[in-house]
Amino acid sequence: MMFAMGRSYEDLLVWQKAISFVTEVYRATACFPREEIYGLTGQLRRAAVSVPSNIAEGQSRLSKNEFHHFLSNARGSLSEIETQLIICQNLGYLTRDHVASLIVHTNELGRMLNGLLSSLKQSTD
Repeated sequence: MMFAMGRSYEDLLVWQKAISFVTEVYRATACFPREEIYGLTGQLRRAAVSVPSNIAEGQSRLSKNEFHHFLSNARGSLSEIETQLIICQNLGYLTRDHVASLIVHTNELGRMLNGLLSSLKQSTD
């Protein structure tokens, strides 16, 4: 996965998959209790939206170092999402299977981000 400064973020498979993941998170949180709208529902949705947003913003920056920074932020958001999903499971808002399914996606996105980060590092060495 080589880094290409001229590519659009929309061409990045990791961005495309992150956009799909946001949709999954919105659907998963649609059935949360109303009192969670400003709690876990909002937190999970914001963290999910931040993944493709950080990828897009980083790709649109002028340097590889900035892109690296935003990809790192996206990766951090994935850890935040995983933590919140476990809390949702503990509270009974999502089943163990649903959480496991969503975490499979966060793991895939994490691997893809790691690959892109490695590609950026190699292209600067």
